[in-house]
Amino acid sequence: MKTLNDLWKRGQDFLGVHYPLMCGAMTWISESHFVSAVSNSGIFGCLAAGNLEPDILESEIEQTYKLTDNPFAINLITIAPNFKHQLPIAVEKKVPFIMFGGGIPKASDIRMAKEGGAKVLCFASTESIALRLIDHGSDALMLEGSEAGGHIGHVSLAILLQQVLFKIESVPIFVAGGIGSGQLIPHLLLMGAAGVQLGTRFVPTEECNAHPKFKEAFIKARARDAIATPHVGSELQVVAVRALRNKGMEQFAELQLSLIQLRRRGEFTQQEAQLEVEKYWVGSLRRAVLDGEVSRGSLMAGQSVGLVNRIQPLQEVIDELLEDARYELKRIKDRIKKRII
Repeated sequence: MKTLNDLWKRGQDFLGVHYPLMCGAMTWISESHFVSAVSNSGIFGCLAAGNLEPDILESEIEQTYKLTDNPFAINLITIAPNFKHQLPIAVEKKVPFIMFGGGIPKASDIRMAKEGGAKVLCFASTESIALRLIDHGSDALMLEGSEAGGHIGHVSLAILLQQVLFKIESVPIFVAGGIGSGQLIPHLLLMGAAGVQLGTRFVPTEECNAHPKFKEAFIKARARDAIATPHVGSELQVVAVRALRNKGMEQFAELQLSLIQLRRRGEFTQQEAQLEVEKYWVGSLRRAVLDGEVSRGSLMAGQSVGLVNRIQPLQEVIDELLEDARYELKRIKDRIKKRII
C-alpha cells in the first residue's frame, strides 16, 4: 500500500510544495501576510484578488513575494468588475499560479496567463466544462462542491468526483468542499485527487487576520448553520453564496427583490444588477471579517464549519491534518489486510 507521499506526488510536483494541501482564497482573509504564512508552512497559499483595485492588488503581490520564497497562487474572480485590470497585473508580476474562479474564463484569459509563465488552475462543475477548460490550456482543475463556503456551484463534491475525477486523468485534479479533517484526505487521494483544498478550517487560526468575533462565530456554528443564499427568481442569475445564517442573509433576499423591481422598470440593466449583488457581498464580508459585524455582515463559511471548535496556531492545524491523514491511511491498510474491504 502506498504512503501519502506516493498518493499525492502528482500534486506535490505540480504545486512545488511539501504537502499539496491548499488554503482556498478567501476575500479579505487571504491577504499577503496570511498567504505567506500558509506558504511558509509547507502547504500552498492562494492570494484572494476579490475586487481589489489594481494598485492595491499590485502591492499585495509584491508584499507576498517579500514574505515568502515558496510558491503561491492568485485567485481571480472572472465576474469581478476589476478582473480585466487584475489579470494583466498578475501576469506582469509573474505570479507562478493563476486560479480562475467565479465563472468560466475565456480561452484568451487562459492564454494570457500561460504566456506570462503562470500555471493555470480552473474550477470545473461538469465533465464537459472540464474538457473545454483543458482544451483551452488549463494545467489543472479544481472540483469544489457546494458544501464549500463563499461563491458556490449547485453540485456536491460527491457528484463532482463521479462526473469529473473518475473520468479525467490528463491533468492534476484538486478537490474542495466540506473537507475539514485529515481523515478524509487519503480517501480522496485514493480516488485520484492530486491534493485537497480547505478554507473554513484555516479561518480560526492565530495567523488569520479576521476579527475575533468572526472567528468566534465559526467556532460556535454547526454545519447546518452554513446555508446557501436564498434565490429569488431567475432574472438576476445570481451565483449562490454559502454563509452562516444571520440578518445579512435575510437582507440579501430583500436586495434581490428590489433589484428585480428596478430591472423591470428599466432603471437597472442585468449587468448593473449583478454588480450590485457583488458589491453587497464584498462590502458585507469586509464588515464581518475586518470590523467584526457578525450580525449583518457576511459570514462566508463552508459546512465544514461544524468541524471547527477552537482557535489554533496554523502549524498545529496542519500537523493535525497530516497526522489524521496518516492514521486514516494506516487504518485503510489494516482493513485491507483483515479482508474487511
